[in-house]
Amino acid sequence: MKALIVGSGGVGESIAVIAKRRDPRGDWLEKMVMADYSLDRAQAVSAKLDDPRFPAEQVDAGKPDDVAALAQKHGVDIVMNLCAPNFNPPLLQAALRAGTHYLDTAMTLSEPHPTDPFHKPGKKLGDDEYALDPDFKKIGKYALAGFGVEPGMADYFARYAADHFFDEVEEIGIRDGSNLEIPGWKGIAFGFSIWTTIEECTNPAIIWEDGEVRTIEPFAELEDFWLPEGIGTVEIGHVEHEEVIQIGHNAHLLKGVKKATFKYALGDEFMEAIDIFKSINMDKKEKIKVGGVEVSPRDVLVAAAPDPNEIGKKYVGKTAAGTWVRGVKDGMTREVYLYQVADNQECVEKYDNQVVQAQTAFTPVVTLELLAAGKLGSHPGDPEAGVYNPEAFCADDYVGLLEDYEFPAGLLEMPSEYKSRKAIDALTAPLH
Repeated sequence: MKALIVGSGGVGESIAVIAKRRDPRGDWLEKMVMADYSLDRAQAVSAKLDDPRFPAEQVDAGKPDDVAALAQKHGVDIVMNLCAPNFNPPLLQAALRAGTHYLDTAMTLSEPHPTDPFHKPGKKLGDDEYALDPDFKKIGKYALAGFGVEPGMADYFARYAADHFFDEVEEIGIRDGSNLEIPGWKGIAFGFSIWTTIEECTNPAIIWEDGEVRTIEPFAELEDFWLPEGIGTVEIGHVEHEEVIQIGHNAHLLKGVKKATFKYALGDEFMEAIDIFKSINMDKKEKIKVGGVEVSPRDVLVAAAPDPNEIGKKYVGKTAAGTWVRGVKDGMTREVYLYQVADNQECVEKYDNQVVQAQTAFTPVVTLELLAAGKLGSHPGDPEAGVYNPEAFCADDYVGLLEDYEFPAGLLEMPSEYKSRKAIDALTAPLH
């Protein structure tokens, strides 16, 4: 398997580090080209890996012909997009022109409804990506859309839960939170892409229910949710995220699921900061003129804030990514939470990258290994080519490999007393 990484930042680097650690001899990974707009950054990652399988290249992700030419130069099998999702359209075109598979960790961007954004959807997350399904079918390749942690791992968990734990599924909710903190730090710090975080937290949140997508104010319907392995109770609220769309798009594979939501714990301080950014238009993508130069306020914020790649290494604590599922099994109501909890300092020590980037990177590598082994798409009912999310594939092989990657998942069977937050770690078990 030969892969082209476009975007050698924190997640791109983490993918390379995890892939090398998993396959040091090159049994299935023949080459992974580290490409970036900044050649210096790509070269730094390549030098750190110290392995000829990981050469560095310069490329502009916004120029599909250039990316396609680079893919053909190295004879790659897949273009892996680790850029911000505004680069999805050109990179999807690059893969089509090069005749390769494609993978990203976030789907194409939404556009809010022009007159009633908090009640009606406009262009939805992924609309532009799903539209390319016939094109990828025509070249006989996959566009693997939303294969990070959230979306990605959480979506594999949704399929695994539906296949193994339920006869009928009522609701699937992605539930995410942490107890991460930087000792002595005052103010807020972004633990992931600043640009993407602002996008998710300022756009209308989304809910999929009974076949329809509706919108709601971001952070709406706050509630407490208990997270395992020492994290404890966090306050979560609605945020725009791809899983809601992906679960709805694949509902026919998820035991008739009727509702999908995404709720995330951001904390009062962070939510207040987002409100401040919005009040002074620092969240805007549209360019304004400053001293004769046109700049995007959001890009200024991204440039001025501490780099998530570096400040994220200072966090102490754990983060949980997981999928809560409610439904019926053997005539009785059942609720489970499938999750992965990772410790930041352990990720820094193992992979020299902070926890959110490492968590995001595992699913692309596991999926790449499955693709290389011919297991992705090998189960009855799996698709052969086109634009697909993780829910479209049998998740058994994926879940089975997490333990091998030393990144195990857990299963929390949620008893009735869980509603009063009396669950304890003893209720959790490995997911396999």
